[in-house]
Amino acid sequence: MKSLVALASIIIAMTALPASAQQGGGPGSSGGPGGQRGQRDCSQAADPTACAAHREARQKAAEACKGKAGPERKQCMREQAQNVDCSKARNPEQCAARKQAYDQCKGQQGPAFKQCVQQKMPPADCSKAADAARCEQHQKAREACKDKVGPEHRSCLRDILAPAK
Repeated sequence: MKSLVALASIIIAMTALPASAQQGGGPGSSGGPGGQRGQRDCSQAADPTACAAHREARQKAAEACKGKAGPERKQCMREQAQNVDCSKARNPEQCAARKQAYDQCKGQQGPAFKQCVQQKMPPADCSKAADAARCEQHQKAREACKDKVGPEHRSCLRDILAPAK
């Protein structure tokens, strides 16, 4: 009886092995070789110059934070984001505001950092938006959900921006 149970366990383990040996898709996986995400084709972006500048800045930050992991890497990447040249950004004013918010919240981590940045960011200038009505709708949703973080914040935004029909 014991040998039958052992045999069944071995068979189950062997059939599960190929699925567990597959690469990518696991928690924390970036989905590509070497942990890199597939790069977006900047030629098809709304602003190819800004896309290329963002890619370059991200690569520089990743190189500067190479060898660090977990919270230490997040902090390093956050610090590197402060070195971004906002003049190359699609929306230089928003980039500068984000850098200022990051600087004001730099002593915090995790959800507290995200909520701090959320609260420090000035409202978007909807007069410059391609779709001013949509921008206003998003601004109202952000204001209504500003006291929430993480999944609760996303759910709140979803409820306001895409109410169930």
